[in-house]
Amino acid sequence: MKQFNLLLVSFLMLAVSCTGQTKNYISFSNGEELRSFLNRKTPGYPLISAHRGGPMAGFPENCIATFQNATKYQPVVIEFDVALSKDSVLVIMHDDRLDRTSNGTGMIGNYTYAELQKLQLKDDFGTLTPYKIPTLNEVLTWGKGKVLFTIDVKKGVPFAKIIDEVRKTKSESNSIVITYNDNQAVEVHRLAPDLMISASVKYDTDLARLNGKGVPNNRIVAFVGTSLPEQKVFKNLHENGITCIMGTMGNLDKRSLARPNGKYYYGYLEAGADMISTDNLALAGKEFDQYRKDKKIRSSHVKKVK
Repeated sequence: MKQFNLLLVSFLMLAVSCTGQTKNYISFSNGEELRSFLNRKTPGYPLISAHRGGPMAGFPENCIATFQNATKYQPVVIEFDVALSKDSVLVIMHDDRLDRTSNGTGMIGNYTYAELQKLQLKDDFGTLTPYKIPTLNEVLTWGKGKVLFTIDVKKGVPFAKIIDEVRKTKSESNSIVITYNDNQAVEVHRLAPDLMISASVKYDTDLARLNGKGVPNNRIVAFVGTSLPEQKVFKNLHENGITCIMGTMGNLDKRSLARPNGKYYYGYLEAGADMISTDNLALAGKEFDQYRKDKKIRSSHVKKVK
């Protein structure tokens, strides 16, 4: 029965991939184009950040097929997580353990890459899919000319290894490295002064501290938290040329699902959010589309592909 279900899911995924749906891609020729796009001293093009890649039924989190599916809804920022296998291969996985998202058990760090490739990923409903755990190299290679990435580096994974893969795949023009404190932001900027960094910045003091440690405004994307900050927060960051990303994962996403006509995501954009990291790609996407239409917002970096 399990084998039949796996074959059924494979067939359904193939059917979806063959429907000819239009994909929404976003691309930049070089790092300078990306930095210019993110400079909020000029009006921006709002983007959804698909948390863990935008998982849905049949599409597991942190999976290339899921990332591709997300582009059918929106030009997207793909947020994903990087862990280390036992033999130090950079693989895409959020949890320390395999149990929730795959048919494996135990700690991911106890498995070699070859052993991990024997596993299948599960979607958020626990359904087994035909998809495998991808490597960072595979993800970065796939994403060129298609999406922006925000790379969440799990504890114990060296930033230097992440940056090496970004360099090898020439992904500087579509990669943003997530950091959680000043020391991490300083380390990433020291290792790769050209790369964009996502940093927790909500108050003037947060920004001043980063600047004082050598991280310039034109390398920062500000994560302002998972609740709507005061409008002056967005205003101050925009005056410094900094794109703001707000998270709605959790309670805010749940509120939007409970009242799908509430236009909450539209309101967050009106307040000043430039990117919204959400688990609710479909509903948020409709409101983003309406917002862009109402405000007549377009970008030469966004294109539709059959």
